[in-house]
Amino acid sequence: MNHRFTVAPMLDWTDRHCRYFHRLLTTQAVLYTEMVTTGALIHGDTQRHLQFDRAEHPLALQLGGSEPALMAQCAQLAEQAGYYEVNINVGCPSERVQKGAFGACLMAEPELIAANVQAMQAATTLPITVKHRIGIDDQEDYAAMHHFVQTVAAAGCKTFIVHARKAWLKGLSPKENREIPPLRYELVYQLKQDLPELDIIINGGITTLEQCLEHLNYVDGVMIGREAYHNPWLLAQVDPLLYAVPARFTKRKQVLTAYLDYIEQQLSLGVPLQHLTKPILGLFQGLAGAKRFRRHISEQAHKKEADIRVVMQAMSYVSED
Repeated sequence: MNHRFTVAPMLDWTDRHCRYFHRLLTTQAVLYTEMVTTGALIHGDTQRHLQFDRAEHPLALQLGGSEPALMAQCAQLAEQAGYYEVNINVGCPSERVQKGAFGACLMAEPELIAANVQAMQAATTLPITVKHRIGIDDQEDYAAMHHFVQTVAAAGCKTFIVHARKAWLKGLSPKENREIPPLRYELVYQLKQDLPELDIIINGGITTLEQCLEHLNYVDGVMIGREAYHNPWLLAQVDPLLYAVPARFTKRKQVLTAYLDYIEQQLSLGVPLQHLTKPILGLFQGLAGAKRFRRHISEQAHKKEADIRVVMQAMSYVSED
């Protein structure tokens, strides 16, 4: 897949409804699921966890786990379900994730990640990628990351998505770990310079497409996170600016009108409206009426009788000229 622009896997955000909406805005970007653990996939509701609309492609599944046999089994499930890629989470710093022996703590175990990559590649034809931090706790900044990537690459992984912050596993919450450790983009640039044969994707603190274009002078791709749901309209310029492909829509109301068909379809299947409206709340950011749009949906979408009229009424509050 072309990882020139990607939208980060974000727990409680990049569910299938959010991804469908994002795909209306960009036909080219690679989208990622929320992280799914091997335990949830193997012992939980497998179909629910893997469910997606074919319109979401190109789409990757992000897995949390560290047992090679289980990760291989889940990679097979991903291939059977129709995903294009499986990504290993080596970046999440939460205590719950650490107790499950996956996430950022695995940066200290490059050989184990290498074993996972080998097992997964033996079980599937899908590309296996890794998302990680520049380091954890008191690791020496660059040397440890270089060793980690080199070790995992030797097992067959060719694409690394690097969050350009350290993860502090003790003392900082996941939210603080996204904001307090300083961004060290230069270390990611150095990684690409030292290992030019690998695809290196940069992540962390990126909020504009101008920043994306600057990063692309040094690395192969960019991954944007929270800005994609705070200001989803940014995605509408990804195709023309980064891929030289015409934008699908030129007006925000055109996008929302297209999404209304999906909302109606999902409502008919019993999906609550509030699950479907979550990704659209920031669509009109910066326009007159945007606050009223958000407030109306926030106050009405959770109600039992709420239907598509809530969204249409909210849209009428916005001026887009």
